[in-house]
Amino acid sequence: MSSCTQKGESALKRLLSSLKDYRALLAAASTCSVLNKIFDLAPPVLIGLSVDVVVREQNSWLALSGFSSVPEQLLLLAFLSFLIWSFESFFEYLYNYLWRNLAQTTQHNLRIKAYGHLQQLEMSFFEADSSGRLMAVLNDDINQLERFLDHGANQLIQLIVTVSLVGGAMAIAAPGIALLAFIPIPVILVGSISFQKKLAPRYREVREKAGDLSARLSNNLGGILTIKSFTTEQWELERLRKDSNAYRFSNRKAIKLSSAFIPLIRFAILFAFLAILVIGGLQAWEGTIAIGTYSFLVFITQRLLWPLTTLGHTLDEYQRSMASTKRVLDLIDTPIRISSGTKRINPQRIVGNVSFQDVSFSYKDRQQILQNFNLNIPAGSTIGIVGSTGSGKSTIIKLLLRLYSLDSGIIKLDNHSIKDLNLKDLRQCIALVSQDVYLFHGTIKENISYGSNTRNLDQIDFAASLAEASDFINQLPKGYDTLVGERGQRLSGGQKQRIALARAILKDSPILVLDEATAAVDNETEAAIQRSIRKITEGRTTIVIAHRLSTVRNADKIIVLNKGRIKEQGTHETLLDLGGEYSDLWRVQAGQKKN
Repeated sequence: MSSCTQKGESALKRLLSSLKDYRALLAAASTCSVLNKIFDLAPPVLIGLSVDVVVREQNSWLALSGFSSVPEQLLLLAFLSFLIWSFESFFEYLYNYLWRNLAQTTQHNLRIKAYGHLQQLEMSFFEADSSGRLMAVLNDDINQLERFLDHGANQLIQLIVTVSLVGGAMAIAAPGIALLAFIPIPVILVGSISFQKKLAPRYREVREKAGDLSARLSNNLGGILTIKSFTTEQWELERLRKDSNAYRFSNRKAIKLSSAFIPLIRFAILFAFLAILVIGGLQAWEGTIAIGTYSFLVFITQRLLWPLTTLGHTLDEYQRSMASTKRVLDLIDTPIRISSGTKRINPQRIVGNVSFQDVSFSYKDRQQILQNFNLNIPAGSTIGIVGSTGSGKSTIIKLLLRLYSLDSGIIKLDNHSIKDLNLKDLRQCIALVSQDVYLFHGTIKENISYGSNTRNLDQIDFAASLAEASDFINQLPKGYDTLVGERGQRLSGGQKQRIALARAILKDSPILVLDEATAAVDNETEAAIQRSIRKITEGRTTIVIAHRLSTVRNADKIIVLNKGRIKEQGTHETLLDLGGEYSDLWRVQAGQKKN
């Protein structure tokens, strides 16, 4: 089924479709809800029978079954009551257990499915959306669905069973009076449908505002250093107040409508109850119906109509959960624009030859950044890429990793089009040290070994030594077991970059990419890292992107990018002799005047 077709379906149908693997659990929970309600509706029947026994004695309905004396009949009623209450309690336990288990299972699997799908989406998706909104979908929206499955689904099923069984029993016992009890039901159902239609868009708005609020909080917590340094705390507080008020007001509109539902239902129920109380009482007084039947009708009317007062709350939960479900399933249905190829490769057998052939690329709604770009990187060579900001340096690496789709052209790895390669295999071939270093909350050891499937401390320490990180790590109180904090905030920029370099070294891929890997280190550390890079680049293809030209000085070839095109290329000495853009940049960074 296509994404468009799925989005055209109701959220409930899409949810049931996603629960197809749990049909047995869903059926078992529903069956227990039905059985519990059947036994729950039995006490009014027992009350009617007991009144019939006391009033009519040997002529009661139970006497027809062979129990002639009143004591025998009452003992039989007591035994039946014990069984009914026992079964009711047993099935209540079962449906609570099964519905909650289904809710937890559904919550877990939807979250895993949504997050797993999210990880496969292209980078442009994340650039167009906010992490806060995605967090709201993965957390708040899925939790909202769990709350409905916990209680609301059972209430809806039991309400249907109540109306069906009680309505049928009343129609058999006293058809004329039963009609009075049924009069409010169409009014309640029409009102429920009307309220449901009006509530649906209001709850969609509530979920959208919740996503905006979550995005604001996520952005502010991530940028707390900037907020403090620019003393914009009060301004950010006002912006948060605005988003929070928008969420509050959208909730208020929904609450205003949903709160009016139950009082209206109560008046409809009151009319039916009073009619049965008075008209049924007169008929019992006149002997038209038995007193036991009248007692049954009075009690069962409450069982029929009173649960309808919970319909408003149940529908309220239903609409909230369906609004949330739609957002979750819409995320899951988001098409994956960069699909994995089918050709499998062994990263250990990759030589490392990289070739860009007539590659053109532009980010969404932006000018073309690469146009008919050609570049061949021989296996085992080290190539430096320099150029001004926005010239396309980092874009080349993103395209090599297939984080974006090409507009045209082809990129090859060892004569294999990367579009044909299995994505996991392709990315296993490339170890990246990004200019935006990201460390996960955990220990230094966990961050260095991230993605390498090794916990061998000797290997981790060796990688750290090559990255010139082992000295400062060993000086920390807990060494490799030191927690780095969220995004590595407990470490300096240079320390984080060296840990990221150690992580790439430990990955041991045939292609190493250093994207501004020495941007945040001092000159002495840079020199040490350069010595390490010369060791670790032996036998592997290395791509070094840098603003600091000393980083690429020893590269086999340096290319100078300008607006997505190769303006100059050659060795460091060749480019200096050329006297072009690279030469000018070198003199500026060396503190020399231009000729």
